[in-house]
Amino acid sequence: MTAELVRGQNHPLPDARLEIRVSAGHPVVACATCADERGAVRDDWIAHPGAPTVHGVEVPGQATEAPRFAVDLPAVPAAVHRLNILLALPEGTGGPAQFGATAAPFLAVVAEDGSEVASFTITGLDTETALVAVEVYRRQGAWKVRAMGQGYAGGLAQLLGDQGLATAREKAAEIQATAAPRAPRTAPAPLNTRGADSAYTRPSAGPPSAVDPTVADGGLGAGGGQAPSPAGPQQATTPDAPPGSGGPIDYAHPRRRSAPPPPPPTAPAAEPGQPARPVAGDATGWSMEERLYNQIWGMFEDLARAVAAYRSAVEFAENRLDQELDRVLSDPRSRIGGAGDTARAAARAKCEELTTQARQALDRDLAQLSAESDVVEPALPPAFARWDNPVWHAYRVPMEIPMALRLGDLQLPETPELRIPFLIRLPLERGLWVDSGRTGSEAAMMLDEDQLRKLAVDCAVSHAARLLGVYPPGEFTVHVIDPARTAAASLAPLVESGALAGPPATGAQGVSDTLARLTQRVDLVTMAVRGGAADALPPDLDTGEQLLIVNDFPHGFDDRAVTQLRYLADEGPAVGVHLMMVADREDASAYGPVLDPLWRSLLRITPVPDDHLADPWVRHAWTYQPLPVPPGSAVLRQVLDAVTAARRNWRR
Repeated sequence: MTAELVRGQNHPLPDARLEIRVSAGHPVVACATCADERGAVRDDWIAHPGAPTVHGVEVPGQATEAPRFAVDLPAVPAAVHRLNILLALPEGTGGPAQFGATAAPFLAVVAEDGSEVASFTITGLDTETALVAVEVYRRQGAWKVRAMGQGYAGGLAQLLGDQGLATAREKAAEIQATAAPRAPRTAPAPLNTRGADSAYTRPSAGPPSAVDPTVADGGLGAGGGQAPSPAGPQQATTPDAPPGSGGPIDYAHPRRRSAPPPPPPTAPAAEPGQPARPVAGDATGWSMEERLYNQIWGMFEDLARAVAAYRSAVEFAENRLDQELDRVLSDPRSRIGGAGDTARAAARAKCEELTTQARQALDRDLAQLSAESDVVEPALPPAFARWDNPVWHAYRVPMEIPMALRLGDLQLPETPELRIPFLIRLPLERGLWVDSGRTGSEAAMMLDEDQLRKLAVDCAVSHAARLLGVYPPGEFTVHVIDPARTAAASLAPLVESGALAGPPATGAQGVSDTLARLTQRVDLVTMAVRGGAADALPPDLDTGEQLLIVNDFPHGFDDRAVTQLRYLADEGPAVGVHLMMVADREDASAYGPVLDPLWRSLLRITPVPDDHLADPWVRHAWTYQPLPVPPGSAVLRQVLDAVTAARRNWRR
């Protein structure tokens, strides 16, 4: 199971030989620095194209699009406590001037048997020309990898200087000089015809590495080579082979696509003066699912920018009005009489004119986005679709995990009729918290506490059913803790269909047993991954993703159970154990700040509309709209019955 890391997240590594594979889409200089326990780097502790092997780390001999770092952890000296994996843009080659102008680099940590241990897509880059991609470090005798993505606009010189190297500028110049392309030693061969937009893709057992439109920004790690020259084949540019290897080293990623993604569908020709008619899948991607995913991301960005422009224009008009009124009032001659009234009326008219123009531009953009939404919604696959979409009524159990799951819809006050799908990446990177308390929203204040709690459990059951429905049979298991049996009616579809791993746990003993079982699973898998002994796991261990729904927290939880719950929230997602809390934070206020890390680690959603989500770009407060099952519809039960039947047929 591959852990898809985000910035700052770490993951245990086996104490063995590893390979860190990079997909950049353009030539990059690969380096590695070794640091002691204080983080200090020495001049002779740097692996670079001129000195490719240092302390168990080997880097490519020149700049390449797909560099590979060979890391022999048992060979790393005890004095070295951290390995920094560095990427830099080569200078003087005519390539990209900054990482922000290229596709997001993608890294995969691969074990000796070829299995991926962890991956990281470095997103959010702008003017940086060098970066610390990941760091491999010791912690209590064990090795871990941490996703960094720390960029430097000043290039390698600034990066090495930040790591404490006194001769950073001279060393950076030496590395850049030795990384320049050299004349190849191989015989002439036809040039690779990979396109500049080709992308690294994961094997079919997991979702592609792509972005989550509203939770985390990112992009596909694109790669590829040069286009064939009009004059015909040229010499291959593979780096020199080490002595005794018998041939050149191929640094190309073994699973890289050999051709660029197919172009998006062409929109029908528009009439003169009219915008082009939208089409579903009007974005790049290797599959229709990926195209729709990227199209939704583009719609989200377009709506955010359009509303930000409108709000900025309105603010400008109002500020201008205030300034003109101040000037009128500051002139004693215009405070009284007709001249002052005329000036004030003219200022207000100008403000209304500017506001009207801004609203017309916004309405024009919204009309285009609404037309695009009308085309995209019917084309969505089950994982991206609402419950009322006909695709759920024609549901078939999938054979592959989708890229993402729809948790609800997002909207802004200026556009209540336009909703953007709220998608999160799969597998889940963090747990979910369905807030059953009064959130302060108007919808929540209109309901009593019992109604809110029931809606929250219904929301959790809906999300659990969607997760079960989009995973292949047997690859997702749901457990439930309901200490006081207060959610029996809402949990009935899960219980009666047989979709749960067992009956909901009740009472203090049930809480203790369930948490102990899942905690033990996290411990076993973590130790197996860290020790490189996945084959040593018990044969009866369920290797699929696990979801624990906790209702009525903290009722039935003692201090030990609370500690175990926090442990599952922190360490569980890395090994496939996820939480879905149905709780009111006020009910757990007696624990004080002890539970603050737990709440922060979970993605908060609500059973009623609430504007608690914000995007990281323009800081809009987006209103989250849950996805209820249509009243009277049996679609949720039909999906659960289909999942249970597939499990029986597949004996899972």
